[in-house]
Amino acid sequence: MTTRSRIWLAWLAGFVALAAVTGIMLAFQSRLDKAHTALIYLVVVLGGSVRGGRRLGLALAASAFLLFNWFFLPPYGTFTIRDPLDWLVLVAFLIVSAVTAEMLHREQMKAEEARRRAEEVDRLAALGAEALNVARADDALAAISAVIRDTLKLAECRIHVASPEETDVGSLDPLVAWAARSGQAVLRHADGTTGLAPGGRPFELSLEGPSGVNALLIPLRVRERTVGVLELVDERGIALDPGQRRFLAALAYYAALGVERTRLASEADRAAVLREADRLKDALIASVSHDLRTPLTTIKALAHDLRASGDERAVTIEEEADRLNHLVADLLDLSRLQAGSVPLHLELNAVDDLIGALLQRVSAALDGRQLKVTLDDQGSLLVGRFDLAQSLRVLVNLVENAHKYAPAGLPIELRAWRDDKHLSIAVSDRGPGVPADEQDRIFQPFYRPPGKTPDVGGAGLGLAIARRLAEAQGGALSYEPRPGGGSTFTLRLPGADVTEADCL
Repeated sequence: MTTRSRIWLAWLAGFVALAAVTGIMLAFQSRLDKAHTALIYLVVVLGGSVRGGRRLGLALAASAFLLFNWFFLPPYGTFTIRDPLDWLVLVAFLIVSAVTAEMLHREQMKAEEARRRAEEVDRLAALGAEALNVARADDALAAISAVIRDTLKLAECRIHVASPEETDVGSLDPLVAWAARSGQAVLRHADGTTGLAPGGRPFELSLEGPSGVNALLIPLRVRERTVGVLELVDERGIALDPGQRRFLAALAYYAALGVERTRLASEADRAAVLREADRLKDALIASVSHDLRTPLTTIKALAHDLRASGDERAVTIEEEADRLNHLVADLLDLSRLQAGSVPLHLELNAVDDLIGALLQRVSAALDGRQLKVTLDDQGSLLVGRFDLAQSLRVLVNLVENAHKYAPAGLPIELRAWRDDKHLSIAVSDRGPGVPADEQDRIFQPFYRPPGKTPDVGGAGLGLAIARRLAEAQGGALSYEPRPGGGSTFTLRLPGADVTEADCL
C-alpha cells in the first residue's frame, strides 16, 4: 500500500469514527453532560492525530466543534448558543483539541527523527561490518556504493579512485577528473549545465523536492588529501532531506577510507612484487657470480699458457678475464652486503694508517696525478673504530672515480677531520660533477653517468658497494657539489678518543 493510500484510509477511518461516536452519543443525548461530550470527541481527535497526523487531528477537531454545537448544545439543530458559558466550553474544547493535536504531532516528529537516527546508526554499523569483513578493498568499495545507492534510492552510485597527482583524464569522465583535481563538489543539472556547490559544502545543499540536479560529484578526502570522487546519479533528480544529507556525509567518509584502503592495498601489492623481484635478482646475481668463478679461472689459466707460447692475444684475454673477475667479485660483495653477511672487523685504527695504505694502493693508478692530503687537526691523532680493509676499499673507489672524471693535470684533494663523534674523510675533484636529478641515483647499483660509455664507468657497482660498506660500519657516504665545480664525496666513520687507542 502506498503512502497516499494510507493517508486517505486514515482520513476515512477518522471521519467514520467521528460519525459513529456522534450517532451513539445522540442515543444518550438526554443523559450526557457537556463534559462527557467534550471528552469523547477529544478521544476521537487524539486517535485521528495518531493515525493521520496533525492535519487530520485539526480537521476532526473543527468537525467535532461544529457537531458539538449542532447536536449537544441547546437549542439543538442550530448553531445558535443560548447560554454564553457554552461558548467557553466550545472554545476550550477547540483549543485543547488543537493544542493536543499539535503536541502529539511534535512528539511524533521527534520519534520519527529518533527512528531515522537509529536506522542511520544501524546502516553505518552494518556498512562498517561489511567493509571490514570483505577480503579485498575493491569489494569494500562495492559494498559502500551499494549501501549509498539503496539507502538514498538513487539510480547509480560510483566511487572513483582518483587523486590530484594520479588523475588520468583519459580514463575518467572529464567532470570527475576535474572534481578530483580541484577538490570541489560539482553539480550537473537536467539541462546539461554544471555548477559548484555553494561554499564548497556539498552536504549542506538544499536538495529537497524537485531540485533539477541529476548528478552530484563529491571529492573524497582523507587527512585533507583528495583520494577519490563519489558520483551520485539519478535522471529523475536527486532529492535529499537533512537526515539523508547527514547520512551521505557519514558514508562519504566511509567511502574515502575505502578508497584509501584500496590505494594502500595496491601499494602493498606493488611493494611485495618489488621485494620478490629484488630477492630473485639477488639470488640470480649470487648464483651467476658463483658459477662464473670456475670458468674465469680456467680462461685465465689457458691465457697464461698461450702467452707463454708467444700468442700476443693472451694479454688481452687475461686483462678481460681480470676485468670480468673483478665484476663478479663486486656482484658477490653487493649480494652479501644486501644480505648482511659481509664479515667486518671493527677495531681501533688511526686515520694516518688508513691514508698511508690508500696512498700506496692508488699511486700507480693515478699515473702521476697529485693527491693532496690535508689533516685539519695535525696536532692530535685521529682515531676511529672501523674496518681498515673495507674503509680502504671505499676510499680507493672514491679516489679512482675522481681520477676517471677529473680533467688531466688537476689534483685530487683529500681532507680528514674529526666531526663530533665521527671521523670525516672527504675526496674532492674538479670534474663535471653530478646533475641535481642524478645525485640520489649515483649510489644505486649499475648506475652510470648519462652519456658515458660502459667502458668509462665500469659496471656501476662501486659507489653502491662503498655506501653499503660505510653503513655496515655505522657510518655513511654522501655526495655534495663542490663550490666552483666538481664533486665532494664524504666518508663518515665512527670516531674514538685517543685514550681508547693507547694500545695502538
